[in-house]
Amino acid sequence: MAVEVERKFLVRSADWRAQASPPQRLIQGYLPTAPGGGVTMRIRVAGETGFITLKGRPTGVSRSEFEYEIPLADALAMLSEFCAARRVEKLRYLVPASGGLCWEVDEYLGRNSGLFTAEIELPAPDCPFERPGWLGREVSGDVRFTNGALSRCPWCAWPEKPPTE
Repeated sequence: MAVEVERKFLVRSADWRAQASPPQRLIQGYLPTAPGGGVTMRIRVAGETGFITLKGRPTGVSRSEFEYEIPLADALAMLSEFCAARRVEKLRYLVPASGGLCWEVDEYLGRNSGLFTAEIELPAPDCPFERPGWLGREVSGDVRFTNGALSRCPWCAWPEKPPTE
């Protein structure tokens, strides 16, 4: 079974940009699931490639994840037909990290404009990693910062924005 181990943080400065790759535009849509079902179903277009992803309920910073490439035309049709009201658009930058790891810095667009997060995927939940100075407060356990939640309640609708530190 595929397991994703991911830590997520707010970004407090733009110092990461000097090391970042050119961005890739991501469009993600979330399909409705049964309340309390614990499954997130996502359609994603990354550049010219489509994906369908199923993610399980998080346990700490880990959860099951199954992702499969699908034809771009199918992904676009599913986004349009099934996910029009629940979409997240962002630019993703890759920033090298020590130990062969990589930060994914997301600059959110549209209704989530102004939000920047950084994620790092780890081989194990207790794997050590360096925290660069541009990294802000950890939000791994805050479900409001999941992309599925941001598709339902976007950043622009939050009455108070949490501090980055």
